Amino acid sequence: MSTDAAPPTVADVVAELERRYPPAWAEDWDRVGLVLGEPCAPVRRVLCVVDVVPETVAEALDAGVDMIVAHHPLLLRGVSSVAPTTYKGRIVHRLIKSDVALYIAHTNADVAAPGVSDALAARFGLTGLRPLHRPAPGSPAHGDGRGIGRIGELPEPMTLAELTRHAAAVLPATAWGVRAAGDPGRMVRTLAVSGGAGDGFLADATAAGVDAYLTADLRHHPAGEHLAADGPALLDAAHWATERPWLDDLAALLREATGVETLVSDLATDPWTVHAAPPAVDDKEPRP
Repeated sequence: MSTDAAPPTVADVVAELERRYPPAWAEDWDRVGLVLGEPCAPVRRVLCVVDVVPETVAEALDAGVDMIVAHHPLLLRGVSSVAPTTYKGRIVHRLIKSDVALYIAHTNADVAAPGVSDALAARFGLTGLRPLHRPAPGSPAHGDGRGIGRIGELPEPMTLAELTRHAAAVLPATAWGVRAAGDPGRMVRTLAVSGGAGDGFLADATAAGVDAYLTADLRHHPAGEHLAADGPALLDAAHWATERPWLDDLAALLREATGVETLVSDLATDPWTVHAAPPAVDDKEPRP
C-alpha cells in the first residue's frame, strides 16, 4: 500500500475479516463481529489477541493500535450494564476513550479452513489434514474442508511420551505445559488437534481411529471414561497455547489484504501461572 494512500477504515478491516470468517459460520450461542469502533475510523495498526483482558488492552494502548482483533468474545453473555464499576465495563470504557475498535472472530474462525486448528496442526507438521468434526449438512459452514479440529499424519511416528515433550516444545510456553493420558510407550502416527476446549469431540477422535488427540480443558471423568473405552491417547495443553498459533495467520491475512501494520500479542493469558511437578519416584523417601 502506498504511503500516500488513505489508510483502511474499521469497515474495510471488518469486511476482510468477514470474507475469511463469515459470522454465519459461528455457533448460535456465540457472539462475533464488531463490538466497538466507528466503521469510518481509520486503521493503521492492529493488535491480534486471544483474550481481551486488562493486560492485552494495556499492551494495545502502549503500542498505539487503532483496533484489536480477538478470538474470545468480551461480551459472550448478555449484560445489563457496562458501567466502569464492573470488570468488563472498565475494559469497554478504556477502549472507547482511546478510540480503539474491537472485533471478535471466534467459532467462525475455529471452523474455517484454514482456521484456528490448521495453525495448531502446522506446529506439529501434520499432513493430509481433514476436519475432526464436520458441520451438519445444510449448515452455513458445511463443505470445503471446514470443521472443528484437524486430523493429520505426523512427519515421523513418536511415542506418546516423546510427543508430549515435543508438544511442550512447539506450543507457546505456559506454566500449565502439556500433560498426557495413556500408555507413554504408545506409538502415535495419526494425531487429531482442536484449538481450545475440545472434550466435546472425544467421540469424534475415537471414531476417526487416530492414535492421539491434543486439545485443551480436558476434564477428569470424561477423559477417564474415554480411555477406559480404549479411545485414543490424550494430550491436554493450556487453552491459550492451543489458540495463540492462529494469531500469526490472522496477522498475515490482515497485513496482506489491507496493508495495515499487524502486531501479535504473546502475553500468556492462561489463568494458571504456577506449576509444581511432584518429585521423581526414585527421589521419594521410602515408606515404612
